[in-house]
Amino acid sequence: MAGTLLVAGPARAAAPSTTVHPQLWPKASSPLPPDPALETRVKALLDRMSVEDKVGQMIQADIKYVTPEDVRQYRLGSILAGGNSGPDGGEYGTAAQWKKLADAFYRASLERSDGRPAIPVMFGIDAVHGHNNLVGSTLFPQNVGLGATRDPELLREIGKVTARELRASGINWTFAPTLTVPRDSRWGRAYEGYSENPKLVAEYAPQIVTGLEGAVGTPQFLDADHVIATAKHFLGDGGTRDGKDQGDAEVSEAVLRDVHGAGYPPAIRAGVQVVMVSFSSWNGVKMAGNKALITDVLKKRMGFDGIVLGDWNAHGQVPGCTNEDCAAAYNAGLDMLEAPDSWKGLYRNTLAEVKSGAIPMSRVDDAVTRILRVKMRLGMFNAGLPSQNPLARSSAQVIGSAAHRAVARRAVRESLVLLKNNHGLLPLDPHKRILVAGDGADNISKQNGGWTLTWQGTGLTNANFPGATSIWAGIDAQVRAAGGTAVLSVDGSYQQKPDAAIVVFGEDPYAEFQGDLPNLAYKPGNDHDLDLLRRLHGQGVPVVALFITGRPLWMNREINAADAFVVAWLPGSEGEGVADVLLRKRDGSIDYDFHGKLPYSWPRTAIQTPLNVGQPGYDPQFPYGYGLSYADHRELGTLPEQAGVALDDERAGVYFARGQAAHGFALQLTAANGESDTVSSAPSATGDGSLHLAALDYKAQEDARRLSWSAGGTATAALTSSSPLDLDRQTNGDVMLVATMRIDALSPQGATIGVTCGKSCGARIPIGSQLAALPRGQWLRVGIPLKCFRDAGADMSRLDRPFEWTSSRGERIAFTEVALGTVADKTLTCKAH
Repeated sequence: MAGTLLVAGPARAAAPSTTVHPQLWPKASSPLPPDPALETRVKALLDRMSVEDKVGQMIQADIKYVTPEDVRQYRLGSILAGGNSGPDGGEYGTAAQWKKLADAFYRASLERSDGRPAIPVMFGIDAVHGHNNLVGSTLFPQNVGLGATRDPELLREIGKVTARELRASGINWTFAPTLTVPRDSRWGRAYEGYSENPKLVAEYAPQIVTGLEGAVGTPQFLDADHVIATAKHFLGDGGTRDGKDQGDAEVSEAVLRDVHGAGYPPAIRAGVQVVMVSFSSWNGVKMAGNKALITDVLKKRMGFDGIVLGDWNAHGQVPGCTNEDCAAAYNAGLDMLEAPDSWKGLYRNTLAEVKSGAIPMSRVDDAVTRILRVKMRLGMFNAGLPSQNPLARSSAQVIGSAAHRAVARRAVRESLVLLKNNHGLLPLDPHKRILVAGDGADNISKQNGGWTLTWQGTGLTNANFPGATSIWAGIDAQVRAAGGTAVLSVDGSYQQKPDAAIVVFGEDPYAEFQGDLPNLAYKPGNDHDLDLLRRLHGQGVPVVALFITGRPLWMNREINAADAFVVAWLPGSEGEGVADVLLRKRDGSIDYDFHGKLPYSWPRTAIQTPLNVGQPGYDPQFPYGYGLSYADHRELGTLPEQAGVALDDERAGVYFARGQAAHGFALQLTAANGESDTVSSAPSATGDGSLHLAALDYKAQEDARRLSWSAGGTATAALTSSSPLDLDRQTNGDVMLVATMRIDALSPQGATIGVTCGKSCGARIPIGSQLAALPRGQWLRVGIPLKCFRDAGADMSRLDRPFEWTSSRGERIAFTEVALGTVADKTLTCKAH
């Protein structure tokens, strides 16, 4: 059943019912033999716990919003470090910082002066491609690349290394592996899935779980070298309509079971201790409230006896719930709710609902029993301080060790997929002169992607990755060792014509919903990379295109412009693994051949999605499983260059969305002293401290940005365009510049909204008095007609800044989107009143 290839697309049109038939789902059970002694200990501890103790165990808070004292007072059962939460208020940390923090929370959880039982706190983190919030750690290819390796045993080794580096930093729980089966590559989390093929996901699931937790039945299972694993996201997150993150999987129960559920029975049989429930819905029913799937299928039919965990405030999306109140999620079968910033209100309301009977005590006792069972299996009650774990005591020798990096480098070699190698250009002779170009060549952040030190993987430089190797550095080292010459030139310029060029380019880092796409076109409206390939090829330089990506995208033009085309996915910290395969050895022989095979089908057009092997009319550009080796002397002809969609669609009308500047735009802060900086991550601030930028949750995690003006004169936040915008036509109608925003406080001096059209060209409209009439703390769509700027003197045919917000001390506002539109909750007039 798990290996059946079914198609999500056709099933959803029929809007199948939400009825669940548990007897039709695969049976599974915990592989652990009955342990009466452990269960007796659990029961004895449960009997000593107060209602307050129990409720605390059922809530997980983020370290950014909880203190050790909170853990002691509220008896919280676990904490997590979210994607942008690190020690000492940062976004990531060193091993020493993580160990110190872990010790502080652990000590607090054991401090009891009231005679109540002391229960150690669990510490979870998203270590999804290695310990990716730890400075100096070994970072593996993202899961999409691992899917290309077709090497389940490698997954076990990766899990083992990840567990060791987690333990070396004092952490005992990872929110991995991701067992999603992405069926639409527009989804921003597609790279977190191993494959579109449920059979491959099912093969990988027990291997990665065993690597992280140790093998069931051996002394290594959940010992001091291993950590708790989490299978996620249950269920159907990879099958949502149009690939929308946190969307609705409109599929039949059979597709949900056979495709999206394929990895869970093998993971359970391998001993996975936690299953995380998805944000998404199945046929309109939020998973966090779906009792039939959580309790009847996962717990009863599949026999899962560990912890069922909610995702980041996902319970707040269940009808009738809020982030601070959701009895329905507990009653559906969730044992622990992830309430990063809402935990205190959730504790208060859950306690009241348990006491009132809205959440039955039997449900509470079942949840807490599962939590205590996992903690005892992990040996937490006699483990001691996290920093005293043997691996933590020798963390400098463990984290980023040569042995660990060798596993990651092997994974890079095995993940590379060769789509084109005309005239046998590869492997390259390292004795020659090789030009390495493209913005991904010497960019360790880009080659890692999202979930790397920061949630979105942005705002980083190579200096943030001690011990890591960029793709350029790996190529340079091997070419120099062979006696050849390697030259780095990001823009592809050169003084002496090279014998060959390797152009490294691709997607910029993203995570979750911020990576959702409307179609599969690669960087629509931005042909910079294509122009670079064409320019070098036109100069008679043999070109190898090395594509960094989290998913298949429509790349026919780029593939045509290159002699060889290699998909490197998101290879992680060991860039030299790329050089191992692309270059010959010094003696001319080949050490490593191409091994990777496509884990996802590659589209013929930008709108050919969903595209999955086995679906009716399946006709990809490159099929699932495609991948050349050096033994394949196959010449690829010219591919059609009709994308099926206008390639500038994304440039029309959306400048800022979900907390990020759109393609072709950038967010710029200009200080009171006139100095400007482009910012790509939050938090950020101007050099003089006059304007601060922070991340904020609107409808999803960090999908908005908050701006705060402090000391000094006026400062400006602006969206800049990489090329001039012509909005002259739009000024003739009712088109407005619309900001989805929230006003928290206004400056007494008032604000202006404006646009610029080059130096000494633009318009600013005073809006302070109009904003003063709007409600505080409420999200609104506020619009101003474009013709206001035209009438105030702006040349709307050549805007370089289509949005400016200028204010001064005391102003605090937030934005989640800036776009052209015709509807707003409040339309501002062109002149202040």
